[in-house]
Amino acid sequence: MKLGLHVADFTFPGGPATLGPDLARIARAAEDAGFARLSVMDHVWQIGVLGPPEHEMLEAYTALGYLAACTSRIELLAWVTAVTYREPGMLAKSVTTLDVISGGRAWLGIGAAWNEAEARGLGLPFPPTAERFERLEEALQICLQMWSGEDRPYSGKHYHLDRTLNSPQSLTRPHPPILIGGGGEQKTLRMVAQYAQACNLFAGPELDRKLDVLRGHCAAVGRDYDEIEKTVMMPMDPGPGGENIDSMLEQLNRLAALGIAHAHGRLADVASIRPIELMAERVIPVAAGF
Repeated sequence: MKLGLHVADFTFPGGPATLGPDLARIARAAEDAGFARLSVMDHVWQIGVLGPPEHEMLEAYTALGYLAACTSRIELLAWVTAVTYREPGMLAKSVTTLDVISGGRAWLGIGAAWNEAEARGLGLPFPPTAERFERLEEALQICLQMWSGEDRPYSGKHYHLDRTLNSPQSLTRPHPPILIGGGGEQKTLRMVAQYAQACNLFAGPELDRKLDVLRGHCAAVGRDYDEIEKTVMMPMDPGPGGENIDSMLEQLNRLAALGIAHAHGRLADVASIRPIELMAERVIPVAAGF
């Protein structure tokens, strides 16, 4: 099993003046520790489970471009892009740019968006749920068409592109891997089966059933279930002295037994670097054997 680091809280002790250097230290430490992926959220305000909206929040793809310059091996993505915050043609261009400047380390993480308050606050589009899922599917089709090298028109219900030219093309071929976030059984997991290289689910009691639903969608569209990487987002707290590591490893082992290949999570007090060091010393090497 591989592990990934999710940086979702940018309210570091030094404040905005040292945010850039602090983020660079975290990224380099995560890469040196053996984390497989590094992600940021695609939010413009902080989300309620982590803090008040007034806390610092960076724009995702600008931050990822900076992280690409700070690292050389770790894979990079927004976990996950809100489909309605960017036009799909520009999103494909952004992910392609990240892939090229990082030497082929970009993923497209994407979902249907959920944070209406921030969207309304900054004047970003936030249509009703059904339309957001329609836009998600069209965005996936547009990105794949742009990465295919075809520059013919695209005409959908919500998006119309005269020419899907994408130059330069992504270094990752046939395209940067696609991770779709969410466990919706009728729409999201069906789109995973049809379009994605990875799903993202939560490590909760419904995980078994969600995987079974995904297996059924794969059968319906003729996709090999084993081709899709199963990932979970979960809390990762080794404890100040590593006292939580044994229980974390037990959970990771259980998830691996279900077929989960990648666990991704946020570390408290990450700016101190000590939690990353504990993960490098006592968690990542053990999880690699699961």
